[in-house]
Parts: sequence; structure tokens; C-alpha cells
Amino acid sequence: MTTLSLRLPDELLHEIDVFADEMHIPRAAYVRKALEQMNAAIAAQRSRTRLMEASLKVRGESMRVNAEFDVIEDAPHA
Repeated sequence: MTTLSLRLPDELLHEIDVFADEMHIPRAAYVRKALEQMNAAIAAQRSRTRLMEASLKVRGESMRVNAEFDVIEDAPHA
């Protein structure tokens, strides 16, 4: 495991200590858990973004195909 050193505002550190104490876990465990949750949230947002991009791409293709079918359906000898 790697050690990480960082500077935090005093108020943030105080909040971390209060919440870690409430959860009965060490400060380091609390910070690790917070970072893991942030990473999971970012990964979930990336997945949502990729899914939305794919959905928009498929929707655009579907609209193009539907337009082609409209032309065929409107043709007198189709």
C-alpha cells in the first residue's frame, strides 16, 4: 500500500475526524472510503455518458432509416 500526503483545510479535517469517530473507523479508513465512493461515482457518470452517446447515435440512425421507409411507403408503386 502506498502512502499519500496531502494538505487539507482545518475545517475539512475536523469534519473528517468527527464523521470517522461517529463511524468508529480510523481517519485513514474514512478517507479511503470517501475516495472509493468518489471513484465509483465518476465511473458511473462515465458509463451514463457513454450510454447516452450510444443512444443518441442509434437514435440518429433510426431516424435516418425511418425517413427511408417513409419515402418507400409514400411511393405509388412501392
